[in-house]
Amino acid sequence: MGFDAHWLDLREPADLRARDASLLTRAVELAGGGAVLDLGCGTGATARAFAAAGAAGCDWRFLDNDPALLSHAGARHPQAALLCGDLAEVGGLPLKGVRMVAASALLDLVSEAWLARLAERLARHGTGFYAALSYDGVMRWQPEDPRDARIRARFNTHQRGDKGFGPALGPEAAPRAAAMLRAQGFEVQLAPSPWRLGPQETQLQTALLDGIAGAAQEIGCADAAGWRMARHDMLAQGRAEIGHLDLLALPPAARG
Repeated sequence: MGFDAHWLDLREPADLRARDASLLTRAVELAGGGAVLDLGCGTGATARAFAAAGAAGCDWRFLDNDPALLSHAGARHPQAALLCGDLAEVGGLPLKGVRMVAASALLDLVSEAWLARLAERLARHGTGFYAALSYDGVMRWQPEDPRDARIRARFNTHQRGDKGFGPALGPEAAPRAAAMLRAQGFEVQLAPSPWRLGPQETQLQTALLDGIAGAAQEIGCADAAGWRMARHDMLAQGRAEIGHLDLLALPPAARG
């Protein structure tokens, strides 16, 4: 699993608009200036989203398996602790003293077993969890193309492949995480956080189309390239909705 800094910077404005404001505000309140471990931190976009929502004084601990991304994150957030490690090793996550674990665009890449281990560890440590922007399988385009539904189905199948954590939950990740955390005694909220993209996001839509078509093609979708070309030709008036879910889980001690 890996993402480059250019893609992460390209998507950050859309991510920030899409995040559910109520859950983000509650996450900031729960963090309360304490230690926050950001799983798969990328360039530190979650910390910037917290700051935009009024967070101050958080002790950020950035964990990623990509040293280059950690370098980008450290340059933007020089006070953060930079931790390079294997995200798949849930048992090794440094949770001691951490008030909240945060993640963005991560849950749809992980497996059922990974989520179960994380829920158990969070419960044992009494640690809150904020996971934003998990892809939920919704993909709508305007103008429509008769191949849209087929491409979406193939992409969603690709999302369930192994992304380095075992067979990924893909679009089912956020609801499954919510169920596991509730079983561990957490109070859990889910909220939609869709991207709504218009012609002004041509660069992001272009990169998105390339990624979706490439994934569909990988699993044998013969007309993915044709769909991609047709969608590129529509970008001047093209609109897209890409569904996500945000999740906030409060441990029993933090309720109220």
